[in-house]
Amino acid sequence: MAPQGKVYRGSVKDFQGFDANQDAEALYNAMKGFGSDKEAILDLITSRSNKQRVEICQAYKSLYGKDLIADLKYELTGKFERLIVSLMRPPAYGDAKEIKDAISGVGTDEKCLIEILASRTNQEIHDLVAAYKDAYGRDLEADIVGDTSGHFKKMLVVLLQGAREEDDVVSEDLVEQDAKDLLEAGELKWGTDEAQFIYILGRRSRQHLRLVFDEYLKIAGKPIERSIRGELSGDFEKLMLAVVKCIRSKAEYFAERLYKAMKGLGTRDNTLIRIMVSRSEIDMLDIREVFRTKYEKSLYNMIKEDTSGEYKKALLKLCGGDDDAAGEFFPEAAQVAYRMWELSAVKVELRGTVQPAGDFNDDGDAQVLRKAMKGLGTDEGAIIEVVTKRSNAQRQQIIKAYKAHYGRDLMADLKSELSGSLAKLILGLMLTPAQYDAKQLRKAVEGAGTDESVLIEIMATRNNQEIRAINEAYQEAYHKSLEDDLSSDTSGHFKRILVSLALGNRDEGPENLTQAHEDAKKLADVSSNDSSDSLETRFLSILCTRSYPHLRRVFQEFIKMTNHDVEHAIKKRMSGDVRDAFVAIVRSVKNKPAFFADKLYKSMKGAGTDERTLTRIMISRSEIDLFNIRGEFIDLFDKSLHHMIEKDTSGDYRKALLALCGGED
Repeated sequence: MAPQGKVYRGSVKDFQGFDANQDAEALYNAMKGFGSDKEAILDLITSRSNKQRVEICQAYKSLYGKDLIADLKYELTGKFERLIVSLMRPPAYGDAKEIKDAISGVGTDEKCLIEILASRTNQEIHDLVAAYKDAYGRDLEADIVGDTSGHFKKMLVVLLQGAREEDDVVSEDLVEQDAKDLLEAGELKWGTDEAQFIYILGRRSRQHLRLVFDEYLKIAGKPIERSIRGELSGDFEKLMLAVVKCIRSKAEYFAERLYKAMKGLGTRDNTLIRIMVSRSEIDMLDIREVFRTKYEKSLYNMIKEDTSGEYKKALLKLCGGDDDAAGEFFPEAAQVAYRMWELSAVKVELRGTVQPAGDFNDDGDAQVLRKAMKGLGTDEGAIIEVVTKRSNAQRQQIIKAYKAHYGRDLMADLKSELSGSLAKLILGLMLTPAQYDAKQLRKAVEGAGTDESVLIEIMATRNNQEIRAINEAYQEAYHKSLEDDLSSDTSGHFKRILVSLALGNRDEGPENLTQAHEDAKKLADVSSNDSSDSLETRFLSILCTRSYPHLRRVFQEFIKMTNHDVEHAIKKRMSGDVRDAFVAIVRSVKNKPAFFADKLYKSMKGAGTDERTLTRIMISRSEIDLFNIRGEFIDLFDKSLHHMIEKDTSGDYRKALLALCGGED
């Protein structure tokens, strides 16, 4: 049960009116004779707390002189047997068994070692070490040392001491010093001082380390996770990332582990069982809600889709409820969301991947391009080399030099010589950013049907200066105003959102705390029946006009008031294009590079590639924040943007995209 003063966040509670002898008799009858009543077994065991199950084991032995766990093993089979038997062991003995299995036989299950040792409290570690000694007559540290090596082994040994500081009083000076020491041990050092990472991440308190991570982001301009990925490797890297994730939020760490255990083909049942059993009386409600928040589906539904039979029924009982049905937002998820807004407020240097070329010669480049297109055939490689390695301003100079030197239109020549996806990419790069965005918007509204996703992507993510430049380019190219075309091609609240954004009049000042509180109150108010002050109108008046720093504060105040993140409140209360537009604005405010990383991933995952989206984002972000997008991509999806482009595209189109990508992470 929960410690004094803390709200219990497990999904399995003590059974009221519990009688160990009665339960032991019910289990004996369920296994007596031919076959066994699996439904009765799972119903009883999943509705008792671990402490009560231990008492049932003792009562069973007293009444029948038999070992209940041995009988369950004999009567049940497969994954269901593993799950039920795991529930019968005290938590420390369960962890001890998992670790013993992980290091026994050929090979080591490093992921299991990492998950358990990175996530347990000091007391849980001490109990584990004692249980291992009691169950197997062996020293856990000695066994782990004998089965692992290098820095991975050293960090595991540090964690095995269960000596993490637990003082919540934090020294600001020490926070700054630790952040500085981590930076100097990694990013600023030739080679990496792994011992410094081990000492700080293995010993400091959770509260202290959270502040160290915030400070590190400020001084390094990147999250500690990205530095760990760059500086460390192999199992040691995975262990340190797990430690960081558990320091930030254990619920989020376990939600991610559960999601990965079930996504794609096949299910990692050992991981699924271990987490569902070990967290059922600690923080399953928090894990459920973070899961729902992060993956936009409930843990309950994912288990339901991914498992079957009694195994599924038992897992769903441990899960304890369906958040898609309940729609509730729990405190842990709200805290995670609040911290995300704190992190989003930290200034990070935005970097593109395309820089102005040194020793630039516009006339020389014009000659290279003319030669590549002259005569029979086209040298696409030469064109890619020039166009992707020059800044947009330099490309504009090349267009002029080409005209002056040859009396020809470079854009027209490129259009006649190139084709398909490569042509769209190269021609897009030759337009100014405003011309390119204007063209994408025009394509989105002309002809039959409207591509609302393009309208949302561009209008929700561009700053005032960019919006004004797009308006000018649109008027010049199409002889009508962007606002008129948006108005005639869309309707209702969606039209009003786009028209408001198209003005390019967003406030650019700092946050105003008093106003932020009032704004959050307006967004949170669901009781207003005034049609002139509809929910959509209130969101529009704030999300489309307030500055980004101010909106961050509004969204934090919103969490304090409602225990909901604003994005999920929008999804719950709105629908269609209006919902998508507001969500895009919120995500852009929170973390614009992550917004684009997500769109790039979706453009390439699964069967087929959405080349229009892929091309558009690679062009439009290449000189703004594509380097940051790359970092977010690998953080979010555990694979690099470079790798995914390489796997998902081909030929000269791939070659040009990889040149814009600017490197493998």
